[in-house]
Amino acid sequence: MDIIFIVIIFLIGFIGSFLSGMLGVGGSIIKYPMLLYIPPLFGLAAFSAHEVSGISAVQVLFASLAGVWAYRKGGYLNKSLIIYMGGSILVGSFIGSFGSSFLSEQSVNVVYGVLATIAAIMMFIPKKQVDDKPLYEVTFNKPLAAILALIVGVGSGIVGAAGGFLLVPIMLVVLNIPTRMTIATSLAVTFISSIGGSIGKLMTGQVDYWPAFIMIIASLIAAPLGAKIGKMLNTKILQVILAVLILATAVKIWIDII
Repeated sequence: MDIIFIVIIFLIGFIGSFLSGMLGVGGSIIKYPMLLYIPPLFGLAAFSAHEVSGISAVQVLFASLAGVWAYRKGGYLNKSLIIYMGGSILVGSFIGSFGSSFLSEQSVNVVYGVLATIAAIMMFIPKKQVDDKPLYEVTFNKPLAAILALIVGVGSGIVGAAGGFLLVPIMLVVLNIPTRMTIATSLAVTFISSIGGSIGKLMTGQVDYWPAFIMIIASLIAAPLGAKIGKMLNTKILQVILAVLILATAVKIWIDII
């Protein structure tokens, strides 16, 4: 294993984890396509879709944990929402990650493309202005939150993502959660989801340990930095960055599938 490989994998992990901390996603929305397409550009061996999903699942576990730690103060973590969505997504992600071993690589990529497309559409739906609402007054539909989290868990478990890129638009558009609370709480739910996803991938032998270790180191450095920047940026800017990021990824995935 040469230095070029280590640097490239580290940078992929760093960029994805920085965005993870800043936007409240696990980072797989950007790391998944980067791991698939960037290494071959430098003459390195390409990862399979299953390897990418396995590496992403384990790495997201650490990126989301580092992000949650950075948001632990300030009242941004909605404990009730974490419990309802976290429990459901944990079950779903384990089912999806375990079942993904029975799917072809093409099927895994198609699932990822569908999830990214749904997330992109939701990010462009007009949202209620709730960012000025006091955090202690925030309420949500508990059964709906649990059901949606279960569905997200199954789909995200298949592709090795923790579902943050879907959780954020669901919290913003469907549950009407303020942006900064959405970012912090999504990271916590993403962490819970990644536990089930990581166990499923490890049990089915889909994790390439050395690249995963390199990306974990990058996560622990970059996610807190991203969270710090996210607290400083205007919430509208954060929403636009996430919407563009998800849309670009969805387009790229579908172009390659077709």
